[in-house]
Amino acid sequence: MHSRFCAAAIAVVTLAAAGCEKKETPAAATTPTASTPAPADTRPDTGPIKVGILHSLSGTMAISETSLKDVALMTIAEINEKGGVLGRKLEPVVVDPASNWPLFAEKARDLIQNQKVAVTFGCWTSVSRKSVLPVYEELNGLLFYPVQYEGEESSFNVFYTGAAPNQQAIPAVEYLMSPKGGNAKRWVLLGSDYVYPRTTNKILRYFLHSKGVKDDDIYEEYTPFGHTDYQTIIAKIKSFAKGKRTAVVSTINGDSNVPFYKELGNQGIKATDIPVVAFSVGEEELRGIDTKPLVGHLAAWNYFMSLDTPENKEFVAKWKAYVEKNHLPEAAKRVTNDPMEATYIGIHMWAQAVEQAHSTNVDAVRQAVGGQLFRAPSGFTAILDAKNHHLHKPVFIGEVKADGQFKVVWKTPGPVRAEAWSPYIPDSAKKVADWTFPWVCGNCTEPKFATKALAAAK
Repeated sequence: MHSRFCAAAIAVVTLAAAGCEKKETPAAATTPTASTPAPADTRPDTGPIKVGILHSLSGTMAISETSLKDVALMTIAEINEKGGVLGRKLEPVVVDPASNWPLFAEKARDLIQNQKVAVTFGCWTSVSRKSVLPVYEELNGLLFYPVQYEGEESSFNVFYTGAAPNQQAIPAVEYLMSPKGGNAKRWVLLGSDYVYPRTTNKILRYFLHSKGVKDDDIYEEYTPFGHTDYQTIIAKIKSFAKGKRTAVVSTINGDSNVPFYKELGNQGIKATDIPVVAFSVGEEELRGIDTKPLVGHLAAWNYFMSLDTPENKEFVAKWKAYVEKNHLPEAAKRVTNDPMEATYIGIHMWAQAVEQAHSTNVDAVRQAVGGQLFRAPSGFTAILDAKNHHLHKPVFIGEVKADGQFKVVWKTPGPVRAEAWSPYIPDSAKKVADWTFPWVCGNCTEPKFATKALAAAK
């Protein structure tokens, strides 16, 4: 493994700035007129704190994102039951961008400008995140993004609580290359046609080249969102696999996973023949599939519902109690998954940061979020990296079981620090994501304040 593991927790240091007072003769009081604005109300706000939830509740991504909305509401209710944040209740503002990428940006702008939310938790696909990113940067909003993604990004206004490629994709391929994983020699890179699969597979192609894999042994294909007919593609995979041990790396997203896995079963492809490792299929997506023909196929995540930890047992019990109490659809069948855990962690870390900052001010909270610790359902202590705004996370690889759950077959010994920029892409390998002084940049090759830093050191 080339992953870097956390050897120690990050210490959180709060810097307080002291200001100087200048004595002045007070001016005579003035009565507000049409041309003289009334003094600002400086009394502390005791009303609810608005929190945005930006997830698709309809369209092709609803199969995955609805549960993120639900777990966000559960987490907010949990915090409110304990007194809220700064003694104030959290008020969720839920919107549905309907799997429409431009609509994500419109909804994000409305949340910040009109709804006056203090923070937003949302998005699943990278195209939705890319759509809202300029809005959060323009308006200085704060977004917590809870889903695995392709990396190659670090924004001052985003905290990434899902996996970067070195926390999911790279370890999964390394596992499949190993004797335990089957010694795969030939690779199918199959994904939905948008930025996350294409960029992840670009990184994986560079990585495979570094391991001596030739382009002739890599088959890459993409399908549109909502694609349903995988008969021809799976026939091509069977033909491509002849002669060498082959593995499929799937970055298919949304409800297309259902027909893809059904077709695998229809064509009799077993994990012992051609293993499939998925990066966007978890317990939630498998609920709608007959999983018996899929036993042994793999998924790589940073959390599974089946993890046997005290923290996870508590998390799952809370979730089951919440869905039953609120009569959510198919309550008895509802499950937890990785992006739900990432949402849960992100909301708690934001709440901790607000308490630490004694404010919901975005700039104050952003500084306080870096270095936050949270004991996650995975059983590990998650750390929010102050430099690159990514979460340090453990990595798990699990095999699909007949009941739609996963059996962990491999894991890292501890949390892995995310690499915002891939060391396998030549141009990206030169870039640094570091929002602390003197870098203060998400994609630089040298510190922004290098001259000042050097001068201060003399």
